[in-house]
Amino acid sequence: MGRILGIDYGRKRIGLAVTDPMKIFASPVKTVNAAELDSFLLDYVRSEEIDEFVVGYPVQLNNRPSESVRYIDPFIEKLRKMFPDKPVHMVDERFTSQIAFRTMIDGGVKKKNRQDKSLVDRISASIILQSFLDRRLNERKKKIK
Repeated sequence: MGRILGIDYGRKRIGLAVTDPMKIFASPVKTVNAAELDSFLLDYVRSEEIDEFVVGYPVQLNNRPSESVRYIDPFIEKLRKMFPDKPVHMVDERFTSQIAFRTMIDGGVKKKNRQDKSLVDRISASIILQSFLDRRLNERKKKIK
């Protein structure tokens, strides 16, 4: 049984998270520089069984795509071309950076470590992926009832 890879795409850094084999919970994996992303993804998918991708999609408060989709849409198309047999899901990433930062504070992460933006990116990718997993689980529960 494969895993799901979560991606918090940024122009400079990309946060990555992955599920456990049972696809129940998300864990941070790594933050990579944008220039290294393609090679990282190719290597990672070769070494790990990945069934699908979840990409954070920036939406404004009015539910319209934000201006930064102009960077994310081409990435999503590229991802689909690189891995045509793997579904790519988009998840609203509103407030994930703020939630990640709050999670670090609540978790007792020291102020100096909270300034590490790559850590925020990894945690954000985990939040994006976990929200996808939670939504999927809730949809399955509704179908059973």
